[in-house]
Amino acid sequence: QVQLVESGGGLVQAGGSLRLSCVASGRAIIRYNMGWFRQAPGKERETVATIPWIGGTPSYADSVKDRFTISRDNGKNTVNLQMNSLKPGDTAVYYCVAYYSDPFSGYWGQGTQVTVSS
Repeated sequence: QVQLVESGGGLVQAGGSLRLSCVASGRAIIRYNMGWFRQAPGKERETVATIPWIGGTPSYADSVKDRFTISRDNGKNTVNLQMNSLKPGDTAVYYCVAYYSDPFSGYWGQGTQVTVSS
């Protein structure tokens, strides 16, 4: 079992920045792919960014490319999401996920709310 706890969400004005953090416990995340997903009211959950367990290149949703950066520190069992140039459309609950192949079959955190005001 992997337990994930997100933090860093909050209320920010459009154009601002937030840094989300996800701390894992129970197992080391080194062998897991990690990702951030989000769900806005009335919308389906969507992928924001993912980072593979070893090597590889992070991937991003088109809507966040060049604004968001995902990173991981396996030594600290954490994964972060730096979010810059935030837009009202980024408003959602953001979830951290640890998974092998299918994120929807992986371990999910409880989510952290991000609200971007115009």
